[in-house]
Amino acid sequence: MKTFPVTITLTALLTIAAAAIAEELVTLQTRDGAAQSFLLTVPAAGKPAAAAILFAGSYGDIRLRNEDGQIKLGEGNFLVRSRQLFVGGGIATAVVDTPSDQPHGMDDWFRLGDKHAADITRVSEELKRRYPGIPVFLVGTSRGSVSAAATGRALGEIVSGVVLTASMYVAARSGPGLSGFDYTRIKAPVLLVHHAEDGCIATPHREARKLAEIRRYPLITVNGGNPATSDPCEAFSAHGFLGKEPEVVAAMVNWMLKKPYRSNID
Repeated sequence: MKTFPVTITLTALLTIAAAAIAEELVTLQTRDGAAQSFLLTVPAAGKPAAAAILFAGSYGDIRLRNEDGQIKLGEGNFLVRSRQLFVGGGIATAVVDTPSDQPHGMDDWFRLGDKHAADITRVSEELKRRYPGIPVFLVGTSRGSVSAAATGRALGEIVSGVVLTASMYVAARSGPGLSGFDYTRIKAPVLLVHHAEDGCIATPHREARKLAEIRRYPLITVNGGNPATSDPCEAFSAHGFLGKEPEVVAAMVNWMLKKPYRSNID
């Protein structure tokens, strides 16, 4: 693959002392005329044990930007608002925004395509350049699971694992989701994470359970949490593991680090 120069759009490193993390906005030139930005969040001291590329749901537009020297982004998505929990477990995170040539967000067809895979390959390469030898994982939630699965298929052994949370197993008017997706083409280990009470019509828990049985994938099933404050298909509900974020992230981190993890979270 052609090598492109790295461009850092925000050179100042922001250290959050209370959480012992550092954050940086990174932009890479990935394809001719296109750039991919991501928010890199890492432990403030020491080398991370692994890295996770996080894909938000909906159309993936987290509005990542620099305003007056401050990093700004939409914090509502489950993975975005939980990134510091990953870092607390020793996992560096790269929350990806939409690429520059997709100003209206990423639909399912883009997420499933070669251009998206090329962008994420560059993000993975950059993480491995910064932290040689660490494993890189792909983690998607809701519609972001389409990105995690498709790029996991494309990247093959470049990544060490794929985590699909609250996944879009059922086609909707907005796109096919993962309906009809060929999971046999993902060569890396796959973990499924789903809330038993997910009320979104495109993300039923029964489909996660069925996939786990067919493919013999490990499945983390979540129960309970806080009462929903959003639509059932949005992030502040069981679909976004509301109130269960620490337990869910801890289980995912332990799976990544090959430690014992809870397969049922109540």
